Amino acid sequence: MSGLPCVRRIGPFAVQVTAAWAATVSTVWAQWAIDLQPPKAEFAQRIYDLHVLILLVCLGIFVVVFGAMFYALWRYRKSLGHTARPFHEHTAVEVAWTLIPFLILVAMAWPATQAVLMQKDTADPELTIKVTGYQWKWEYDYLTLGVKFMSSLATPREQIEGRAPKDAHYLLEVDAPMVVPVGKKVRLLLTANDVIHAWWVPALGVKQDAIPGFVREAWFRATEPGVYRGQCAELCGTGHAFMPIVVEVRTQEGFEAWLRERQLAQARAAAEAQQRFTLKELMARGERVYAAHCSACHQANGRGLPGVFPALAGSKLVLGPAAAHIDIVLNGRPGTAMAAFRNQLSDVELAAVITYERNTWGNAAGVVQPAEVKARR
Repeated sequence: MSGLPCVRRIGPFAVQVTAAWAATVSTVWAQWAIDLQPPKAEFAQRIYDLHVLILLVCLGIFVVVFGAMFYALWRYRKSLGHTARPFHEHTAVEVAWTLIPFLILVAMAWPATQAVLMQKDTADPELTIKVTGYQWKWEYDYLTLGVKFMSSLATPREQIEGRAPKDAHYLLEVDAPMVVPVGKKVRLLLTANDVIHAWWVPALGVKQDAIPGFVREAWFRATEPGVYRGQCAELCGTGHAFMPIVVEVRTQEGFEAWLRERQLAQARAAAEAQQRFTLKELMARGERVYAAHCSACHQANGRGLPGVFPALAGSKLVLGPAAAHIDIVLNGRPGTAMAAFRNQLSDVELAAVITYERNTWGNAAGVVQPAEVKARR
């Protein structure tokens, strides 16, 4: 009896520890995602169903083959007095182990072929978007709708460099997502401007290479509104990890509102290009453009990477005539990692980033206005 008070004291503590352990295991198990992403598009659902079907077929083969093998090992084991019975050229067995796998493969190939045919059917789209890959961003051109914009990584440099805590969508957030309406067939025309990229959004069932000089096709029809994330799935250079994809699926009304807003923004940008800006205005805007498009190569401090990317601080090009500086930013430099920003940035953005480069890190080379950039085009 003297031990009972001790049991009473330990009992509640043991219960609490057990409950805490069970809660922890439950949380870890819930976060241990080993399945495909939940499908949110018509073809993505077909991929998921085919994936499950093939796994079940594989499971059935495993159970039958290993079940028969282990049963035979147990039922006819040597300890029961059984001895091996030699046989040679058993026609029925050879026909069976050839015919049965053949029939299984045919049964598996039929739904797989149907899925491939469905994947390639890009006919009768309700919206067509040209997707162009750049190092390291995406350009979306809504054909016939007059909307065209770049989508770049929006993760702050502080997080990338470890100077700030990483958020939930680290390296998976962009400044301008692709926006599409729910329930509409969206056709993608994919190409690239420099090297091979790959546009991959698992929840929408799309993974297609974007190859310079070629136009590839893909499509999806989202089944519910939401934000779906992906990444470039082809090793495309040092900034490969900084090339996320975000697709925002909206209702038809939400998509039309976004479309009107985008069209108005582009009209305002065209009007803005006719203005003249102060050095302070261009520097503030140029710093943001540089961080989004240039710092990955030339570094935030403008010193580049020796032997790989040239420094801009004290550069003869940057401190020289503005026309030469504008030309190389507009047209790039063939045979190097210097991309052409002619189609990626507006005249105002180009003027701002060039002005920023010419007036920071100790440089002092004057202001470049949008009109000068437009003239060099």
